[in-house]
Amino acid sequence: MRRIWKLLFGRYLLVTNTVSSGVLMLAGDVAAQKIESRLENRHKSVGLDWQRMFNMTLVGLSQGPLHHYLYKWMDVLLPGATVRTVFKKIAIDQFAISPIFIVTYLYSAGLLEGASVTECTAELKHKYWTIYTADWLVWPPTQFINFYLISPKYRVLYINAITMLYNVFLCYIKHNDDLVAQLTGKAKKKEDPSDTSS
Repeated sequence: MRRIWKLLFGRYLLVTNTVSSGVLMLAGDVAAQKIESRLENRHKSVGLDWQRMFNMTLVGLSQGPLHHYLYKWMDVLLPGATVRTVFKKIAIDQFAISPIFIVTYLYSAGLLEGASVTECTAELKHKYWTIYTADWLVWPPTQFINFYLISPKYRVLYINAITMLYNVFLCYIKHNDDLVAQLTGKAKKKEDPSDTSS
């Protein structure tokens, strides 16, 4: 077991990060669908949306390499774990990595669901600030613990545990415009089928 652990979090770290991101996005979407089902009082026979689960798994798999290389680059750019270095890493994470993640998440999920680029852009405008605000509430304290207290070889495991919970929120926001409207006070603008300018 120790040898397998070392391989997973050593030589095959990219594979581990990619697969775990896909699995955790899947788990997050399943939990989000269960929450939606209870809130909407759906009949148990309705079941889970398997296509949506598949799409969200692909989105998670696509995010794995992105996070792997961005965090690796960050550790090379800012080695060490002093408080000052940790706050610099948190700033990079919030001002650079987080916006990249939100944009790639919404576009990849939207395109997989058959939306056009124009529709994905409209969804991004509608949901970006809701997701980004939540990022500020969740990730700075999480990343402080990660960068300051946890050994680099266990960071993926720690982040994935938090990500599992955060993915429930992401999947729920992605598929529920009503909640975003309640939080922001703005309803999503519907595309005008007669508008051919795009």
